[in-house]
Amino acid sequence: MIDLNELAMFVHVVRAGSFSEAARRLGMPSNTLSRRIDQLEGQLGTRLLHRSTRKLAPSAEGQALFERYAPALDQLFEIERLHSGKKTPSGTVRVTAMAGLFEFFRIEWLAEFYASYPDICVDFLLDDAATDLIAERIDLALRMGVETGTGHKARRLAPSGMVLAASPAYLEQCPAPRTLRELAEHHCLTISNRQGRTTWRLQGPRGSQEVPIKSRFAVNDMRVLTQACIAGLGIALLPQPIVEPIIAQGKLDRVLPSYRRASSELDLQLVYTSRPPVPPAVAAFAEFLTRRLGDAMPGIANANASRQ
Repeated sequence: MIDLNELAMFVHVVRAGSFSEAARRLGMPSNTLSRRIDQLEGQLGTRLLHRSTRKLAPSAEGQALFERYAPALDQLFEIERLHSGKKTPSGTVRVTAMAGLFEFFRIEWLAEFYASYPDICVDFLLDDAATDLIAERIDLALRMGVETGTGHKARRLAPSGMVLAASPAYLEQCPAPRTLRELAEHHCLTISNRQGRTTWRLQGPRGSQEVPIKSRFAVNDMRVLTQACIAGLGIALLPQPIVEPIIAQGKLDRVLPSYRRASSELDLQLVYTSRPPVPPAVAAFAEFLTRRLGDAMPGIANANASRQ
């Protein structure tokens, strides 16, 4: 029979990404933890973890074991927590989000969360590139558009889109375009792409239209693109949740406000990697994210889970 304690230790190691970090969280010596995992592998007759001096990752068998039993163990931990009188969830929640998350999610909100859940730790991985949620041991992904991958539950938080903006300094030097045709004569700032596209497809009064652009500056980080726009390098197509607070501060102005890029692929989504039942710590932070973003962004939709 499998030792549930060793199985729980294995789950902790996978989530922590290292024996030393898992041992710290469990309050036990790292060599003891390593020995217990060796015992579990010997009992199962298979290698669960690939280990090197720099990296630790679950094997195919280890990943399958983790995905199958981690949710059940989380529920056992929750039952134990309730019966022990501990009233708040605990553990580490790993969250990946767009690089510009903290342009509209205020960092001081986390103080409120930690006050309510002192035993939860949150690790953020901010990146505009697609993330392998399983390989990075991600619990929640906050993205514009549906996260790549299958088997994950996604909650649609809000309709979103991209709007055109430029700094007042740029618009003083180059008067704002009045038509899409005039936009083609301006310096534009874009997200780098391997296809080297030089067109924007926008929705406006005449429906969907495509306009060729002159890309003066391209970068693969939305934060840097926003900074370049604020610095007056040109006109950028920026996510509405990120750009609206900056416009309110007077650092950017809308350009061609009747045009925007909008599609269901740009909706703000919260993606869960855990299969039901969701671990209590993950559920707590997911609900906090949904509530706080609902306060910050008008038009937040009610939770609407769907399969990817």
